[in-house]
Amino acid sequence: MARTPKRKPIRSKKNPIEWHGHRIVTENDLETVFADDGNVERPHVYMRRLRHGVVLVLLLALVTAAVLFALALARGDIQLTASQPSASPVSACPAGPFELVDPATVTVNVLNSTSIAGLAGNGSAALEERGFTVNSVGNRSVGQTNMTAIIVSGPSGYAQAFTLQRTIPGTIYVEDERPDATVDVVLGSEFEALVPAEEVNAEPGGLVCELPSTASPTPAPSSAAP
Repeated sequence: MARTPKRKPIRSKKNPIEWHGHRIVTENDLETVFADDGNVERPHVYMRRLRHGVVLVLLLALVTAAVLFALALARGDIQLTASQPSASPVSACPAGPFELVDPATVTVNVLNSTSIAGLAGNGSAALEERGFTVNSVGNRSVGQTNMTAIIVSGPSGYAQAFTLQRTIPGTIYVEDERPDATVDVVLGSEFEALVPAEEVNAEPGGLVCELPSTASPTPAPSSAAP
């Protein structure tokens, strides 16, 4: 009796991406999940994005700081003050010596720096009686209070200003850049009268000055009558 040959069992082909029933992650799977947008090969793209981010953060910080600063100003937490003038004189006080000149050769502008009505009018009348030539009468504000008078002139009016300083007691001198010899007399609240003619000191001397930061007169309207 002939023997029937034994048949070998047919083995199924193994799936190359499976291992003991578990799927093996392949390169294609990785590419699908982590798609390559090309940035790996172009690092400058990252730097550009980084710079843009830094600029945006800085702009946001500046805007926020400006808003906070404005709010602080509105609430009064921060106060802005004007810079104070220098404590040093603009120029040296003219030392002279100067001599008195004829009052008739002195042209004067008499100005009232106070709220006292008629102060400049009274002062101009007294100066005219003494022989000075009064050019104008008006008002002018100054940065100093409780003073007798400020005498203002240019370099051409040193002697004229010196004569007025010897005539009006307790005055201070301030120089400006006017080219002529006219003199401004800015009267303050302490002005009362002129030095009696017989008591005017006729000795040559220099001008008496004060810092322009406290004595520099500037034109301004005033409610007081001159």
